[in-house]
Amino acid sequence: MKSAQNDDRLTVQIAKYNASGNDFLITHSFVSSDRSLLARRLCNRTSGVGADGLIVLLPHEKYDFAWEFYNSDGSDAAMCGNGARAAALYAFENSLASAQMQFLAGAGAIGATVSGEVVETELSAHTVLDRAIVENGVGFWLIDTGVPHLVALADLAVFDALPLGHLRRRYNANVNVATVQNGAIVVRTFERGVEGETLACGTGMAASFVRALEENLVQSPAKTYPKSGEELTLSLVGDRLHFKGAVRKVFETTVA
Repeated sequence: MKSAQNDDRLTVQIAKYNASGNDFLITHSFVSSDRSLLARRLCNRTSGVGADGLIVLLPHEKYDFAWEFYNSDGSDAAMCGNGARAAALYAFENSLASAQMQFLAGAGAIGATVSGEVVETELSAHTVLDRAIVENGVGFWLIDTGVPHLVALADLAVFDALPLGHLRRRYNANVNVATVQNGAIVVRTFERGVEGETLACGTGMAASFVRALEENLVQSPAKTYPKSGEELTLSLVGDRLHFKGAVRKVFETTVA
């Protein structure tokens, strides 16, 4: 397969995977390169294939593989929870890794286990950075789960009343509003790099779980539902978050 170089005129074989409403274009290469232009072109939903992000798997001496992750606007991200699950299934289906694997993301090493279409990942270390942010009368925690997230525990309707773009830029973080219903977490997320609400955000669900767990509103494991309505499970094992849910391959094609 030809590598996806910075010159996005090259032919690239890609697969599209959907993880809880997040969709990703995934390929693998032997060459590391700046693929931000390629990501913007392919992820564009009007003139491209359309996706929330582009993932490129690369060989690594220590881990099963490393990745380059690009948001749909071409910016990179250190971590993506749903992207990690999609990448793991792609790697397994393309014989790049066994069902139990470990790969390197920008946020650190990520463990993953594939069982059919269900993928469980061990996320990177998380940190609560601030518990006392108040914006527009809403209390937020700033939590890093590989990428930074503002998390409010409130009625989900609050999401539509917030200046989401302003908050995203002010804190350089994704913005989440979550509520707890019958021991489960329901989350809406405004993502940087996409600059809008997405159907799901794995690290956002993880950050929401961290806050709800610390406030004794849920137990571990806890069912978690993003806007897509799909059921995922988050748990805390030792000091590491585990994230589990279904992943689906949508199609595979070659683009030029």
